[in-house]
This record gives sequence, C-alpha cells and structure tokens, in this order.
Amino acid sequence: MAWNEPGGGKDPWGNRGDQGPPDLDEAFKKLQAQLAGIFGGGRGAASGGAGFNAKIFGLLLVVAAVVYFFMGLYQVDQGERGVVFRFGAVQDQVVMPGLHWNPPLIDVVELVNVTRLNSHSHQALMLTEDENIVDVSLTVQYVTADPVAFLVNVKDPQVSVTQATESALRHVVGGSLMNSVITEGREALGVDVQERLQAYLDSYGTGIRLDKVNIDRSAPPAQVADAFNDVQKAKEDEQRLINEANAHAESVIPEARGEAQKIIEEANAYRDRVVARSEGEAQRFTKLLTEYELAKDVTRNRLYLDAMESVLGSTSKVLVAVEGGNNIIYLPLDRMSKDAASSSVEPSDEAIRGIADSIVRELNERAAAAQTRDSR
Repeated sequence: MAWNEPGGGKDPWGNRGDQGPPDLDEAFKKLQAQLAGIFGGGRGAASGGAGFNAKIFGLLLVVAAVVYFFMGLYQVDQGERGVVFRFGAVQDQVVMPGLHWNPPLIDVVELVNVTRLNSHSHQALMLTEDENIVDVSLTVQYVTADPVAFLVNVKDPQVSVTQATESALRHVVGGSLMNSVITEGREALGVDVQERLQAYLDSYGTGIRLDKVNIDRSAPPAQVADAFNDVQKAKEDEQRLINEANAHAESVIPEARGEAQKIIEEANAYRDRVVARSEGEAQRFTKLLTEYELAKDVTRNRLYLDAMESVLGSTSKVLVAVEGGNNIIYLPLDRMSKDAASSSVEPSDEAIRGIADSIVRELNERAAAAQTRDSR
C-alpha cells in the first residue's frame, strides 16, 4: 500500500502515525549515522558525528590549501617585469622573468612589458619666434625603463606623454624661426624636442625612456601654402642670383688683380729704366765735361758729328758734298727704293751700273763748273 493511501499509516519520514511533520534534527542524525557507518563504522552516533566533522574539515582545508597554492603561481615572460603590491604597498624588488609564486589575496602582481616599443603621434599648429604659424606633426617612440615608477608615480602614462610632448614641442618651435623649422632645421628640431621631452618625463618620474622623436611633417598651414611656395621660389631665385654674382666676381677679380699687377710691374720697369738711363746720361755728361776741358775743339767737333749722325741716321735722304764746291747734291734714294719696290721686275746690274755712271758724270760736271767759276 502506498504511503499516501488512506489507512496506510505510513509517511516518508517513518511510521509516525498522526504525530505531525518529521523532526529535522532526528533526520539529520540518521544521515550522519549512515555516513559514519560508511567512513568509520562500529562507532556510536555521537562519536561518529564528531569524527566525520573533523575529517570533512581537514579535507576542505587540504583542498583549500591546494587551490590557494595554485592561485599564487604566475609566469613572467622574458620581455616583462613584475611589480608586487603587498596589501597595496609596492615592494622594492622587481620580479624577473620565470615562474614565481606569491600569496594570493595578500600580494598583487602587475606585469609590465619593458621591451615593447610604444609609439605616440602628435600634431598641432605652432607659433614660431618670428610670429609665423607652422603645422608640425611628430611621432614619439618610447619604452618603459622603470616599471615601478611607471605604475606608481603617474596615473595615466599615456596622458603624461601627450601633455609633455605638447609642452616640449611648443617650447622648441616657439624659440625657432619658421624657415629653420620647415627646411634644414627639422633634424635639429627633433633632437631638441627629444631632449626637452625626456627632461620633462624624468622630472615627472614616469619611468619612460625615449627611443626616438621623428618630425613627420613641418609646413605652413594649408591656407597659406601657395603664398609660402611663392616666397620660397623668390628666395631660391635670390640665392641663385647671389651665387651667379659671386661666381662672376670670383672670375673677374683675379683677372683685374693680375692686370693691375702687370701694370705695376711695367711701371716699375719703366721707372728703373728711366732712372738708369738718367744716371748713365749724367755720368756720360760728367765724363764729356772732363774731356771737353782737356780738348775743347776736338770734343766740340766730335759732339757735332755725333749729333748729326743721330739726326740724319733715321732719314732716307742722302746728301753728298762736292769737293771744292759749295753745292750739295740730294739723292732721292727713298723714291728710288719705292719705285724699285713697286716694279715687279728687278733692275739688272747693267742698269744699276749705268745709273751710277750717270751720277758720277753729273758730279764731275758740277765739280768742273764750280772750279771754272772759282778761277774767274
């Protein structure tokens, strides 16, 4: 008969008749007695319950200890460093790569990658020292050098890098000229920004070490790009003309200096020649004076003959004095030489001999006429 059939007198808690709901303590004791029989056997109800409780508690402690131990194990990779916080206080010792254990719920380990190259890009409009606006964009590459300072000293390292980059860039660009920022001074600009940014990060204690600051772009704003290009072309033309002028000057000045030196040397040579000639003439005059004082007539005739020789020696006319007469015959040798030069046929020896004979006869006739006139 089923337990819930009328008149059965049975219920799932035992044959209790009409006594009401079962006693929970009694049901729990029965369960403990059954489990005690399984694990311990042959003990009383009270002693069996206490032993069961001790064994269960010990088993739970062992399981909890094993779980607690495995919860404390962690792995630090080769490129990472671990920072231990014990009850919220940072420990000085940095955990190196490998397998480590720290007590859970007491220590908290933060892993920081110290080999990964982080990158931050920044772009802004800057005002230069000569009050021009330039558009500068750069990239900052950095690594974490001090993991403890990186986690403890700053709340958000990325925000600190952004703000420090903005400050360093504005300080450097504000102290530079626009032409230097956008042309040949870009490399120096990157070096100056890196030095100042590293100083800022060190003063904040961020534990960040900069690897490189690259100036990606530095140019005037897009609104004035065309005007700026025109100015740059004008400057290039100016520099080209200056270079051409310098090249022309370099070619002309040495030539002019050489010509001037040549004129100076010729003047010095003329001066030396005139001075030497004057000194020679003075010495000659002194010697002639001495000779003149010794023999005046002879010296006077000699000077006269020398003067006539120097004067007549440069002319083509020939004067012949006839002996015993006062007439002087003029021979037009210059005209004769011109006629001979203009003639294509050279005169023969006989023609020359005939001309000479006619000249001699004319001279003799003139001499005889002069003698006759003198005798009369």
